[in-house]
Amino acid sequence: MIPAGGPLKPLHVVVTGSECTGKTTLAAALAARFGCPWSPELSRLHAESKGGQLGPGDTEPIARGQRDAENAAAAGADRLVVHDTDLVSTVVYAHHYYGTCPGWIEEEARARRADLYLLLHPDVAWTPDGVRDRPRNREEIHALFAARLAALGARVVDVRGSWEERQLTAEQAVAAALAARQS
Repeated sequence: MIPAGGPLKPLHVVVTGSECTGKTTLAAALAARFGCPWSPELSRLHAESKGGQLGPGDTEPIARGQRDAENAAAAGADRLVVHDTDLVSTVVYAHHYYGTCPGWIEEEARARRADLYLLLHPDVAWTPDGVRDRPRNREEIHALFAARLAALGARVVDVRGSWEERQLTAEQAVAAALAARQS
């Protein structure tokens, strides 16, 4: 049902969590499964372009790039758009690595809170990729994500288990969210 004010904006789903938990793979799979656009993780692209070395001065360019990528993906969406992380990730990692985050990024992360977050648990093997650097901190970072999402009042579905279980859980969560929107 379309409300009197016009068509619904697309459902925004964010795949998030600590390093090397399969976020990019799952985001791409969900976009393919549901035939929708998706946005990449800008911090990874930024880190790759710099050889993996990031500092506090990279936080704002990453945030602006992430926001722009999300906007571009959403512009091409009708009912659903998937994001491989969002500004919440920028906030979590800025606090984790540098102890602070620019206020405008925190404000924008709140204002742009997605409709659904798929929080991936670090219960899969670490796969080194030349960019990620904290294989022993994944549980700690996962807890930071869970706390930040709870503070935002975000709708979160925990995603864990084998790759197949992760994909099934995520697909079911997205399908349920889409169905709830149409009722």
